[in-house]
Amino acid sequence: MRCEVVAVGTELLLGQIVDTNSAFIGEQLALAGIDCLFQAKVGDNPDRIRSAIASALERADAVVVCGGLGPTQDDITRDMIAEVMGVPLDRDPDLEDRIRAMFGSRGRDMPANNLRQADVPRGAAIMDQMPGTAPGLVCPVGDKVIYAVPGVPWEMQQMVEGTVIPDLRRRAGDTAVIRSRVIRTWGQSESGIAEQLAPYHEELEASGHCTLAFLASGIDGLKVRLTAKAATADEADDLLAREVEVVAGILGPSVFTVHDQSMEQVVLELCRRQGLTLGTAESMTGGLIAARLTAVPGASDVFRGAVVSYASEVKYDVLGVPRGPVVSEEAATAMAEGACRVLGCDVAVAVTGVAGPEPQEGQKPGTVWLGTCVDGEAGALLVRLPGDRERVRQFATISVLDLLRRQLVARG
Repeated sequence: MRCEVVAVGTELLLGQIVDTNSAFIGEQLALAGIDCLFQAKVGDNPDRIRSAIASALERADAVVVCGGLGPTQDDITRDMIAEVMGVPLDRDPDLEDRIRAMFGSRGRDMPANNLRQADVPRGAAIMDQMPGTAPGLVCPVGDKVIYAVPGVPWEMQQMVEGTVIPDLRRRAGDTAVIRSRVIRTWGQSESGIAEQLAPYHEELEASGHCTLAFLASGIDGLKVRLTAKAATADEADDLLAREVEVVAGILGPSVFTVHDQSMEQVVLELCRRQGLTLGTAESMTGGLIAARLTAVPGASDVFRGAVVSYASEVKYDVLGVPRGPVVSEEAATAMAEGACRVLGCDVAVAVTGVAGPEPQEGQKPGTVWLGTCVDGEAGALLVRLPGDRERVRQFATISVLDLLRRQLVARG
């Protein structure tokens, strides 16, 4: 069973809305063992919508069309599906009553154009789920099928889980199961990771057991995704477990998790296991490290707090940094020591540097010192980070957490 997804809406092409719907649909198709070969986005133009749906239907057995089922003039998905099917639209009286009742239950008058949502391509079935005024449609085209679901995420999700996936599984008969595992790394480039894995990648491709993909995810690290297809979920999971172990062994210390956790989750768990409390001293990151740590549920049993020493005087007076240059090894080391002292924590991280856009103390933007203090031993590492001001700050955050992670792993 081959499926494609067509997302409708000019706002998607303009970047005004991120297309999370296609990602959700793709995930659900994969979990059901249904191959999703293409995903497309198309604006609110009748010719292009019709063409996108027809082209997808030529290649695939099923097409999920998301969006364009609203009441306004630019909501023309149902019209274009009817044209692809070669049938007229019929007004469904039961749908009319349902839509009127929804407005009545909210004490609101119904605009007349909402009744457009009761127009259904002849021969199509209406999905049972209807949390809003837009009905989902199951539209047969010969031995193929088009599913139309709204663009409102929570409405779409109910229809995909409640009707689309069960109907696809029924049409496909016994389907395989597709599973993925994500390994997250930090500290190496995408090309460097690919070079390390090149011999294994060739071997894996030849075996046909799994596929390997690289996903550069910015401040979340470089991800290596393994995907397996098998007759059952257990078989797929067992196969992935073996291959994940191999990949993690090849990549070594740059792997910070094989369970798709964030860096901050991993660091907090390491501290928790070792009975350590954690604090931060932040200059150029301005509290970003603390924000990422406290976004993790349950962080309060590990994280003590943060000193955001943005001004040099705060570094000197609160953290005990020696007067002088603050973009330096000495400053980063003293900041980490000062955080442990001021916050009463066992371990600490510190960041000081130049985020840009202008140089500071004769140092170029991207010059960053990462400090740590573990078991009373403090030190600092110089890194040169790429990108604009925000990227430098975010990269510094994950880099200093990774530095602490490696030290805690070595500590045991």
